[in-house]
Amino acid sequence: MKGRFHYYEGYSMKEVTFPIRVMYELGIKTLFVSNAAGGMNEDFHVGDLMIITDHINFFPEHPLRGKNFPTGPRFPDMHETYDRKLIKLATEIAQEKKIRVKYGVYVGVQGPTFETPAEYRMYRTIGGDTVGMSTVPEVIVAHHCGIRIFGISVVTDLGGFDVPVEVSHEEVQMAADNAQPFMTEIMREMIVRSEKVESIKKEKFNTAHPTDKWK
Repeated sequence: MKGRFHYYEGYSMKEVTFPIRVMYELGIKTLFVSNAAGGMNEDFHVGDLMIITDHINFFPEHPLRGKNFPTGPRFPDMHETYDRKLIKLATEIAQEKKIRVKYGVYVGVQGPTFETPAEYRMYRTIGGDTVGMSTVPEVIVAHHCGIRIFGISVVTDLGGFDVPVEVSHEEVQMAADNAQPFMTEIMREMIVRSEKVESIKKEKFNTAHPTDKWK
């Protein structure tokens, strides 16, 4: 996808997550998500890439509210929403290519205002490392559909520290543009390696003895 629908733009949660429903019907098995986010972790710097290990949902409407879709259970478990194997693969690639990555929890909020200093501190206190206005609704629906998920936040601004840091949309966009090539490199290599693994699996399956395929 080029871009996404945002809840703050006035779309309903069903509209925000509709593309994920379409992807599921098309047979998509793995979803890569990215976002621009404010950093609250004192170890983070503008331009850092944070691999998302978990999230906190602060949206006022839940994307699974209403009649349950048959793609998953009424009450889906959310313990490993972000796939550990994909995180491990991304880590290996980042180390090989000497790309600096961080790890942490993404807090999803409604927007469209940037956070106040007090809000930044609150989100940090409850366990957040970055905060943004997207991603969580799509991830919840994808997880409900049984789709594997890998996510990255680009730290485009910092907040919640002793010295106030004002931020503009233009500055956020610039930081995201500067970090994008590194994020793209990681994701592209992940796709290449995943395709190789799938190719090897298919080759082994096709060359196995006919009776072995069903064991």
